[in-house]
Parts: sequence; structure tokens; C-alpha cells
Amino acid sequence: MTMQHELSVLITGGAIAPEATALLEERRCKTHYVDFYASSEELADVASRYRVDAILVRSGTVSSKVIDASDRLRVIAKHGSGVDNIDLAAASRRGVPVLRAVAANARAVAEHAFALMGCLLKDIPTLDRQVRGGVWPKATFRGNDIAGSVLGIIGYGQIGRHMEQMATSFGMQVLVYDPLAPREFERAGVRRVDDLDELLQASDAVSLHCPLTDTTRHLINRDRLARMKSSAILINTARGGLVDEVALCQALLGGVIAGAGLDSFEQEPPRPDNPLWALPNVVVTPHVGGVTRGALRQMGLQAVRHILHVSDGHAPDPECVANPRYADAAMAATANEPRDA
Repeated sequence: MTMQHELSVLITGGAIAPEATALLEERRCKTHYVDFYASSEELADVASRYRVDAILVRSGTVSSKVIDASDRLRVIAKHGSGVDNIDLAAASRRGVPVLRAVAANARAVAEHAFALMGCLLKDIPTLDRQVRGGVWPKATFRGNDIAGSVLGIIGYGQIGRHMEQMATSFGMQVLVYDPLAPREFERAGVRRVDDLDELLQASDAVSLHCPLTDTTRHLINRDRLARMKSSAILINTARGGLVDEVALCQALLGGVIAGAGLDSFEQEPPRPDNPLWALPNVVVTPHVGGVTRGALRQMGLQAVRHILHVSDGHAPDPECVANPRYADAAMAATANEPRDA
């Protein structure tokens, strides 16, 4: 059903790209912004007070309480691709589609992952620290070659594919583990493996590009870290919960692996006393892999277009729907609507 009133849109996490804001302004949408790390209670309060028709999610946890707060809610659009901070079951129960900005920031995240990997493979943090400290290790330093090394990619979606393409262009050998990937994707320099342990044991760098689910939480734990080479590095630009941070810290301290590049953490923002901060073989960034000018523009535009498309009475793009079961409740609601005589 097409919306007849001015759309009321809750935007979690502050301003979106000007081009996306302009689309909302053209439609005379009423926008309600909340702080980047607003609580679910605060989100629910705003959603209820303004009876929002849509939620554009940049940050925060969109719980069932938030979803149920507005009786007019019809669509949730994610400013990105990860939807682990949205209660998909609650949205489905309400018949509300949750739509991802598919591939909008995939290249940016892959570039960030590759930059973290290169930084660690080339031992840039150590060299930077030594030179700043008055040491000039030119005579003794022996670096690593990126060409010829092995990259293990866990998760072969849009980001994983971009990562693979960059790695092979640098002459790396690539192993891919993804039970959901099509079997026929293999090509020169790229090999699919069905055993995660095989990938961990063979890789010089392991990069995570899979979603956070009940089955992938702490996918990288103490046992799996122990299977990696002592010279290997771990890169995580996906979700912090994929990695057991306590086990990772112990592995880095004990020389089980050589280093880690992290753009996401189990708790965000992390505690100031996180023990990872004291480790010299860790490079960290504040979950900004997908935050580039181009990616922000594409994520904002795609999210806003999802909202306007659904609000105009059109079916959402099935490739972007994160909760296909929403349709069950939506169809039931439509069936119960009164019909004209």
C-alpha cells in the first residue's frame, strides 16, 4: 500500500551522504536522527514518538522493542550489508522487510583489508616504531614477499571476491573457504577448500569476510588459531564476534601467530584498557573499512532508494532482502485487509 502521508524516517548514527539526504528532502520526508551509539531504548523512544514509517540503520541495535515501537513501520534499510544488529525475526513477524545495501561498500572494505594485510606482511608497524626510536635496522631487516604468499579468504561474497582479485593481481595464491560458494568458481591462482583447517594451516594471511551468525560466532578460537602458521597474520574487517579476542590476545602474546589487523571488535567502541592495545604486533582501526566517500554515497543512496521504493507500494528487491520470511506475515496482513465491495 502506498504511503499517503509524509514519510517519517528514523536514521540511526547521524548524517548520511548529501546525495541521499537530497532524495529524502525531495520527497519531503521527516527525518529523525539519533547519535551513533544510541541505545535500543533511545531508538524505540524516537520510533514511537514520531511513529516512523522507516528506519535507516547505520549503527545501534534495532531490537524487537525498536521494531514494535511504531505501528506504521513498513521497511528497515541497512546502510551497509551486515544485519547482525537488527532483529530479523522480529521484523519478519511484523511483515517488515530488512534491506541491505548490497555491494555498496564491498570494494572499500576489501581495500581496507588488503591495506591491513600489506602493513603487517611488510612489518610496517615494527619498522615505524624502530625508526622513530632512533634505530636504523636496514642492515638486518629481511622483509616478506607478498607475491607468492598464500592468502586464505573465509567468506566469498562481494567483499571476499574483491579481496581475491586484488590478491591475485599481486601474485598471491588464494584459498577460499565458503560452504555456500558455488563450486565452479575456481580459476588460476584460486582454489576452493572444503576444510577450514586446511586453509588455516596453509595460509600466510587469513582474512575474514563472512557474516556473524550463531554458527560463525568465535569461528576463530584458540584451537583454530593454533592451526595457523606461527608466521601467519589474521585480518578481520567483518564482525568482531567472529574472533574470540581473549584467545587471539593469548595467541599473539605466545607467538602462536605473528600478528593481527583488526577493524572490528566484539564490543564497539572497545574498552580503553583492551589488552590488544598493548601488543606491538596488532594494527587496529575503528570499524571504518567501508567508510570512504564513494562507499558512503552508494550506501546512503541505496538505503534511501530501498525505503522510497517500498513506501511507494513496490515489492523490495529480493536480492537485497535479509529476512525473506517477512513475506509470510505481510501476505497474512494483506489477506486480512477489508476489500472494496
